[in-house]
Amino acid sequence: MPAYITFFSYTSAAAKAMIDRPTDRHAAAKSLVESLGGKLESFYWMSGRYDGFLISQIPDGAAAAALSAAASSSGAFNDFETHEIFDRDAQAQILKSAKVATTAYKAPTA
Repeated sequence: MPAYITFFSYTSAAAKAMIDRPTDRHAAAKSLVESLGGKLESFYWMSGRYDGFLISQIPDGAAAAALSAAASSSGAFNDFETHEIFDRDAQAQILKSAKVATTAYKAPTA
């Protein structure tokens, strides 16, 4: 099953609500991922541009888009973006495919 990383930033209203009424956000993320037939691997908060990220296995790109749409529609996030990530085996295949593709593509400056 493909793996995805999702970065998120909460709205100030969501942050205030979590401070006033703490809840298990890991459980909420796990429920969302599992509702799409996926598995939550990790869920972290962090400092910086984003408030946190999660790594999940999700059946396909359409399910990953549904995850983003469902979470974004809640109004709890300023930013919410999901990207497919690739393990070592996939990286090797990507480079092999890229080598083949470089012989087929002609740059406009060539």
